[in-house]
Amino acid sequence: MSLLVVGLSHRSAPVSILERASLSADTQAKLLQDTLAAEPAAEGTVLATCNRIELYADVDKFHAGVAELSTLLAQHSGVGLDELTPYLYVHYEDRAVHHLFSVACGLDSMVVGEGQILGQIKDALALGQDLHTAGRLLNDLFQQALRVGKRAHSETGIDRAGQSLVTFGLEQLADGTDTETWAKGKKALVIGAGSMSSLAAATLARSGVSEIVVANRTLARAERLAQILSEPGGTGVAAHAVEMVAVGDELTRADVVVSCTGATGLVLTGEGIETAVRDRRAPLALLDLAMPRDIDAAAHRIPGVRLVDIESLAEASADAPMAADVDQVRGIVSDEVAAFGAAQRAAHITPTVVALRTMAADVVANEVARLEGRLPGLDDKQRAEITQTVRRVVDKLLHAPTVRVKQLASEPGGAGYADALRTLFDLDPETVASVSRADLNDADVKNRGRV
Repeated sequence: MSLLVVGLSHRSAPVSILERASLSADTQAKLLQDTLAAEPAAEGTVLATCNRIELYADVDKFHAGVAELSTLLAQHSGVGLDELTPYLYVHYEDRAVHHLFSVACGLDSMVVGEGQILGQIKDALALGQDLHTAGRLLNDLFQQALRVGKRAHSETGIDRAGQSLVTFGLEQLADGTDTETWAKGKKALVIGAGSMSSLAAATLARSGVSEIVVANRTLARAERLAQILSEPGGTGVAAHAVEMVAVGDELTRADVVVSCTGATGLVLTGEGIETAVRDRRAPLALLDLAMPRDIDAAAHRIPGVRLVDIESLAEASADAPMAADVDQVRGIVSDEVAAFGAAQRAAHITPTVVALRTMAADVVANEVARLEGRLPGLDDKQRAEITQTVRRVVDKLLHAPTVRVKQLASEPGGAGYADALRTLFDLDPETVASVSRADLNDADVKNRGRV
C-alpha cells in the first residue's frame, strides 16, 4: 500500500473554483466513507480549509487511486470532473509526505508561517479517527506532521515570516497603518463563532477595539464567545452576542466586520451593505475569511467600503517577502521526510521478522518435546538447561540477520527484503498477515483519541 494525496489549493486553483468546491462537515464525512468503499483505498482522511481541499488515502494502485480520488472529489464538491481536473495536484509516497509536512510548517499557506494550519491538520486526523477511516499509516503520518509543524515553530523564526490569516487580513485593511493604531477605539462585528471567528475576535481585542459584537446562528455559541472575550481572564474587551437577524442593524454601527461562517449563501449582500453605509460618514472595513464567501464581492464597488477577502489576500500574499528562516524549515522538512520513510520501511518488515522468530520458537518447542520423548529420564533442571541452550543457539543465529535486514529495509529500495526473508525461510504468508493485522489493531486502539 502507498500514500496518495489528490487536492487543490490557492496555489493551483482560482478562488472561484475553491469557493465552489468547498466541503461541509457532512460532505467530508460522506467523502471519506465513499473513499474507503472505493476499491483502491484502504485508509483515508480529508484536510479541508478555507484555501485547500486535500484527500489523503492509502492505495494499492497509483493510476486507479488517482482516478478514483479525483472522481470522488468532483462528485462531492459539485464541480464537474472535467472542470476540476486542471486544478488538481497529485503527490505520491515520499512526495506526499513532503507535501503534508510542508503544509504543517506553514510553507504552503497563503501567509507563510501561519500556525492555524496545525489545528486544521489536527481536525483532519480527528475526523479520520472518529470515522475509523484513518488506519496505521495516516495516524502515523498526521501525528508526525503535527510534531514537525511544532518543531518548525519552536526551532526557527518561521513565525516571523508571516502571521495568521486574520492578522494578515487586518493588516491589509489597515493599509500601511499600524494595526493597533488603526483598530484603537473601533467597534467590531464578528459574524460566526467557530475557530476562525474566535481567533478574529481575540485578535481584534488585542489590537485595541473598544467593543465586539458576536453574531451567530446558534446564539448560545455567540454568547459563550462573548463571555470568554469579556471575562477578566479573557481579553477584557466589552463584548456581547446577538442573533443573526440583528446583523443588519449592527452593520450600521460597526467600523470593522469580520465574517467566517459555514453558510452556503451570502451572509452580507451588496444591497444590505449599501443600505447600512448610506447615512454614515466613517468608512466600513470588511474582512471575509469564509469559503465559500460570506460577503458579496459587489462590496468592492460601494463607496466608503473596503473589502478584503480570500481572493485579495491571495494577491497580496503573493508578493510577501520570504524570511531566511524558511530555508531552515525546508531543511527540517527534508530531514523529517527521510526519517518518516525509514521508519515506515522498517515497520514494513517487522511482521516478517516477528513471524520468523515465531517459527523459530515453534521449532525449538517441537525439538525439545521430541527430545523429552527420547530421553524421559531428564529432570526439570536438565530439561530447562537444554531448552535454554537451544534457544540461545537459535537467537544467536537469527540476531545478526534480523538486525541487518531491518537496517537494510529502512533504506530506500529496501522493501524487497521482507519478500526475500519470507522466501528464504519459507514463512507462511498467513502468519505474516496475522501479525500485521494484530499490529494494525493495536495501533488503532493506541491512536484513537490521541489527537
